[in-house]
Amino acid sequence: MNSPIRAKDRDAVIQSLRAGVVPRSGQHLIQVGRSREIETLVQDIERIADGGSAFRVVTGEYGAGKTFFLNLVRSIALEKKLVVANADLNPDRRLHSSCGQARSLYAELMRNLATRTKPDGGALAGIVEKFIGTVKTEAKSSGQSTEFVLRQKLEQLTELLNGYDFADVIAAYCRSHDEGNEQLKANAVRWLRGEFTTKTDARQALGVRAIIDDASVYDQLKLMARFVRLAGYAGLLIGLDELVNLYKLANTQARNSNYEQILRILNDSLQGASVGLGFVLGGTPEFLMDTRRGLYSYPALQSRLAQNTFASDGLVDFSGPVLPLSSLTPEDFYVLLHKIRTVYAFGDEQKSLLPDQGIFSFMEHCSKRIGDTYFRTPRTTITAFINMLAVLEQNPGVAWEELLGGLAVDVDAGGANDTIVNVDDDDEFASFKM
Repeated sequence: MNSPIRAKDRDAVIQSLRAGVVPRSGQHLIQVGRSREIETLVQDIERIADGGSAFRVVTGEYGAGKTFFLNLVRSIALEKKLVVANADLNPDRRLHSSCGQARSLYAELMRNLATRTKPDGGALAGIVEKFIGTVKTEAKSSGQSTEFVLRQKLEQLTELLNGYDFADVIAAYCRSHDEGNEQLKANAVRWLRGEFTTKTDARQALGVRAIIDDASVYDQLKLMARFVRLAGYAGLLIGLDELVNLYKLANTQARNSNYEQILRILNDSLQGASVGLGFVLGGTPEFLMDTRRGLYSYPALQSRLAQNTFASDGLVDFSGPVLPLSSLTPEDFYVLLHKIRTVYAFGDEQKSLLPDQGIFSFMEHCSKRIGDTYFRTPRTTITAFINMLAVLEQNPGVAWEELLGGLAVDVDAGGANDTIVNVDDDDEFASFKM
């Protein structure tokens, strides 16, 4: 007997899947397969929590479940008391730039900063508040001033780039807390989010001489990782998706500069130079292995990211920095559709709109129309399945056999304009967009 699923959780999962995007919550309700990959990332999370570092490039075809996997890892990290920040790369957000795109990526990461108690982002101020609360408690018990204890705790950050200014900004936030100065508090948060664009504005607002700019983004993330540990969290996990946007950069110099930044992050991780900081990057196999424009086009990265030549013929090696997502098997996909059917019915199997035989028939139908693609890159097929359930729910007199007898799944290369179309144009369910 399945546990009831709240309407809020059910709708969040179903609406996201139907739109072809990954649900932000409720991933555990539909997770299937890939246990070895998840186990590997859990080990990375535990290493970060132990003060170490981690770096992974997760690869998979479009629609294969990379984003879902990254979100699942994000949820696990939150449960393990890590702070998590995630962002998608796009033309305006990169790891390296000279025109503000790297700072834009940092600002997006800080907006999305999440903790277990604030999983939807916007947790930066709460993290600073928690640190200040710890400082005040310690100062009160030791009889020392709050400023003295705060500076003592932040001393270890001063060895890093912008460490002194970071400490000054936290101290300014603490003063604003004591004085009730909301403007000073807002200015401190703005600096921490990377929203100051000139050093003059930052100096006038906070008395600091540095700002977070394109060149200091990665160093600031290393600072933030140490700071969240001082605030009582286990570490910081950065999730970056859609790295194929770096692969698409037409300018070779801009592309290589971003790859150099990835190399720097990778080297720091492998050498243990970053404390309590992990990166999980999501991209397509072409982004990794294309020797003309992908990561493999940068020799130093190719040598570090090359696959283990002994891991062939079904053998795997999850110890390297690259984690290729295995394709779902037909058996996994059956379990996935079964779980989606259960979520659609609010966890009550008795209210399912489709019997087990209907799931088998749906899979057979898809296999005949589009081949193995239906379970290897399942995004389109999942949307089709939910669309069918929606029609069955809103039209009680229609039998599922009737729908499967006339559906055709049209899958193009991009997958963005996929449509389920009924062959019989006279039928009232002639077509519905995926």
